[in-house]
Amino acid sequence: MEYLVSVIIPNYNGGKTIGNCIEAAFSSRYPMFEVVVVDDCSTDDSVDVIKRFPCKLICLDRHAGTSKARNTGVSHSAGQILFFTDADCVLGEDTLSEAVTSLSELKTTVVGGTYTTIPVDDGFFSTFQSVFVNYSETKRREPDYIATHAMVISRELLVRSGGFPEDFLPILEDVELSHRLRRSGCRLIMNPAITVRHIFNFTLMKSLGNGFRKSLFWTKYSLGNRDILADSGTASKELKLNVILYPTEAVAIIFFLISGKGYFLLLTVCLFILNLLSSRRLIMAFYRAKGFFFALEAALYYTMIYPLAVGSGAIIGAFSHMFSRRK
Repeated sequence: MEYLVSVIIPNYNGGKTIGNCIEAAFSSRYPMFEVVVVDDCSTDDSVDVIKRFPCKLICLDRHAGTSKARNTGVSHSAGQILFFTDADCVLGEDTLSEAVTSLSELKTTVVGGTYTTIPVDDGFFSTFQSVFVNYSETKRREPDYIATHAMVISRELLVRSGGFPEDFLPILEDVELSHRLRRSGCRLIMNPAITVRHIFNFTLMKSLGNGFRKSLFWTKYSLGNRDILADSGTASKELKLNVILYPTEAVAIIFFLISGKGYFLLLTVCLFILNLLSSRRLIMAFYRAKGFFFALEAALYYTMIYPLAVGSGAIIGAFSHMFSRRK
């Protein structure tokens, strides 16, 4: 049986990427779909770009956030199956077909996809992020959450759940929805064959800024949800260990420089090796994506620079959570 699929895309100032996103969606081989784009009161040329395509465009009259845009898209769509993606994601020709095939039980199942390992822009920092997300999201068939860069869910199930939370953090609304759906008895299924190519355009500072921002809000949400130690997608146990070992290694090096004691240097080396061993599957994913030298560079960045941004975000997120509880 073929279902009508509504591809729902929230957009806010995505003029540089939304055209590629919509064009790819209309290149789908799946025969029955519509594209619904909700512009969240953009201030760039997004609306002009969107109007070039035969999609359904809804313009919000004020900037209200991604959750509001997605919920609005649902209310203006007609499909029995909803496929959520982002304005900087590019669907493959078979993405929708794979999505419909995977959603075998409409009333109790949510299916997710992930990024391709090689993004649209294949510079170092963009590829690092794409491989990192792909690896983290596909480790388990039944993951902790389904991300909205490739989420497949029936209209009936989403409406029954209450939709995306509109009074929430600026990000992680898909994590909150996933956890709420799972508590109600739904299954979350990951299908690595459902992929979208992301447009990152990451530089060093954008990569670190992304890690900082996500860590800040993830820590704040996880402390409130009491699952700070959970192995949850990109907030994986490997990453958390990586962040914890980073200052420990730094302290050991400082003690070595101050005291000259060789065992502090040995401790630093042992901790670094432990970190590499715990992250070995991610490092192998880097290797499979672009070979030895990329994997080496990515491993060094992941263990020696990236934890600084993630750890800083976690500290500020923890303080923010603590102060918000006192109010």
